[in-house]
Amino acid sequence: MISTPDQQAVDSAITSRRSIRAYLPTPVAAEDIAQILQVAARAPSGTNTQPWKVYVLQGERKRALSSAILAIHNDPEQAKLHKEEYAYYPSVWVSPFIERRRKVGWDLYALLGLTRDNKAGMAAQHGRNYEFFGAPVGLIFTIDRIMEQGSWLDYGMFLQNIMVAARGRGLDTCPQAAFTQYHQVIGEVLGLPENETVVCGMALGVADMTKIENTLITERMPVEEFVKFIE
Repeated sequence: MISTPDQQAVDSAITSRRSIRAYLPTPVAAEDIAQILQVAARAPSGTNTQPWKVYVLQGERKRALSSAILAIHNDPEQAKLHKEEYAYYPSVWVSPFIERRRKVGWDLYALLGLTRDNKAGMAAQHGRNYEFFGAPVGLIFTIDRIMEQGSWLDYGMFLQNIMVAARGRGLDTCPQAAFTQYHQVIGEVLGLPENETVVCGMALGVADMTKIENTLITERMPVEEFVKFIE
């Protein structure tokens, strides 16, 4: 198959997407954010239910949410009182998933010079999630509690569309399940209605490529390891 400019552009947007954990203060225009979300909303959803809802945070409102979460996160006793509403990870880890999880974690910490015994440093790095890693835009995603597993699959396609559309505009992102632990705080600060549950957060902005954590490129399996061609 002959490569076309459209194919190259799409492939580049997908393959250049990475979880960026440090951002420049460069603002992102409201119209660019709106356009990204409008494009992303072309994601498929069962019977066109479109189960996504997005809260775009900038400036003081974003800082208020970060401060409220960090005040609790930095107090271990208070943090224990906050639990996720849904299980993102398995309760029991098995191979090969546990090895992949450990590798990406230690690869990141090694870049940052954090060793296994530096618990304070690792906690501080984890806490940067709640500042959206310094990105000028923070996104909080919610879904109506009445929706079931199929709608969560639809949601994943919507989130991927956002990240790819951002790359097409020279922007970067980091999807953040870390926010789910503090859904109660998010609900209070943003005034979420009772029928909405937090799916995740996401940082959006221009990557600061002077920061070493942004040099991390995670591994992906070759096709032959996860695909079977059946004739």
